[in-house]
Amino acid sequence: MAEPYVLILYYSRQGATAEMAGQVVRGVEQVAGVAARLRTVPPVSANCEQTEDDIPVEGPLYCEQEDLRDCAGLVMGSPTRFGNMAAPLKYFLDQSSALWLSGAMIDKPAAVFTSTSSLHGGQESTLLSMMLPLLHHGMIIAGLPYSEAGLMTADSGGTPYGASHWAGHDNSRAVDAGEASLCRALGTRVARLALALRQ
Repeated sequence: MAEPYVLILYYSRQGATAEMAGQVVRGVEQVAGVAARLRTVPPVSANCEQTEDDIPVEGPLYCEQEDLRDCAGLVMGSPTRFGNMAAPLKYFLDQSSALWLSGAMIDKPAAVFTSTSSLHGGQESTLLSMMLPLLHHGMIIAGLPYSEAGLMTADSGGTPYGASHWAGHDNSRAVDAGEASLCRALGTRVARLALALRQ
């Protein structure tokens, strides 16, 4: 039997969300018996024709519905777009009706993370927007508990709804040590839950 995996699914435009996804992967990899699978989604084009290759030029592979179907847990990330998840991630999720109909995602743990340009640019509403389709899929949402000390000391990113990052107005601010730690904690939590819920 193949080793169970946590799917880390994200969209990133400026690189911060991708950096966070890498930290989530590190958190998942701290748990023995579960692997991390990193996947992204292509940008949405205004053209009516396919404009992206099936395999990205660089970075992780594009996610397939099968990656979602077969995961033991999911950690999903998006930059904030007007207090909401980015369109490419929403577009991918909108294609998951077959998984909803089959109940493939029911009782699997899921968590979310985001990056914003402004400190009060809608981090928490973006995290909540990503939770909605996961709740419809019957997934079990895992946030960050306040046993994570970084939640009490954060002055940029970090919420009980999920990991977050403040990238700055020009998106040049790197993920800091506290934000990275919370990303890793989120990955570790979902990995542990994924193993426990498979029992």
